[in-house]
Amino acid sequence: MPFIYATAVTLNGFLADPQHSLDWLFAVPHDQNAAPTPQYTALVMGSHTYEWLLQHEELLAQPHKWQQFFGEKPVFVFSTRPLPTPQGANVQILRGPVAEHLLTITEAAASGTVWIQGGGDLAGQFLAAGALDELVLDVAPVALAGGAPVLPREVLWPRLRLVEARQYGEFARLRWRVEP
Repeated sequence: MPFIYATAVTLNGFLADPQHSLDWLFAVPHDQNAAPTPQYTALVMGSHTYEWLLQHEELLAQPHKWQQFFGEKPVFVFSTRPLPTPQGANVQILRGPVAEHLLTITEAAASGTVWIQGGGDLAGQFLAAGALDELVLDVAPVALAGGAPVLPREVLWPRLRLVEARQYGEFARLRWRVEP
């Protein structure tokens, strides 16, 4: 079962601005169908990504939208604090190290793909736990002065092996296989 960290990133390596906003991403014209998202059976995200999504899409007030985005797929959110969940959403809030929850996530994914959506520190924890198989970055023509880094870890060659580089509209997709 592959664990894939796939996310959009600025050309200088930030996922979000200092206020944890992804508004910069939606300012770049892009065709939703141009760059495929991973086919996944379980999704993992950090609390900042989850909270931004709840607020930006008004998912607590409009819980039916959750189903449009994620259907019945299990979503795991790593957080150190309690978080609300949209009515009817298949969301589990997890606390503690990633390694302690790998079995739960793996079982929920049912031999499918686990998409680690963000953030960078969370993806770094999967990498440290030996549970990251691919890194997929859609690089936008945007630079931010600061914010959340894509992967706040030291990862040296030959740990990452480039397997794809292509253009999708204004974005460049870079995909690496993670070596053990």
